Amino acid sequence: MNWRIISRGLLAFFFVVAGANHFRAPEIYLGMMPPWLPWPLTLVQVSGVAEILGGTGALVPCTRRFSGWGLMVLLVAVFPANLHVALQGRMPGFDFSPLILWLRLPLQILLLGWVWWSAVAPDRNETLD
Repeated sequence: MNWRIISRGLLAFFFVVAGANHFRAPEIYLGMMPPWLPWPLTLVQVSGVAEILGGTGALVPCTRRFSGWGLMVLLVAVFPANLHVALQGRMPGFDFSPLILWLRLPLQILLLGWVWWSAVAPDRNETLD
């Protein structure tokens, strides 16, 4: 059983669903946006498209690494919104405790590692890249 392939499939599913949710429930993401960022709806939509394309691209050998790097850049880019939510102490549409909002911040590091291992790091067992 190839755990990396399974992980890659789960990663793709995670990001495609998360990206689609930007269009299904944009008000959640709009409430997370720091007020100093311009064009909040456009940024929500762009990040949703980026998640969908990155997740899908992670499944395709010739785009996997590029998509992985893109997802990693995206995770860094959305960090200010996650920090903003933690500083506010609330996340629109959810009843999370402030502690949970702060614990989400190190989750970004785990997501970065997951993307790296699943889509960016060389795989000795694959010669398609």
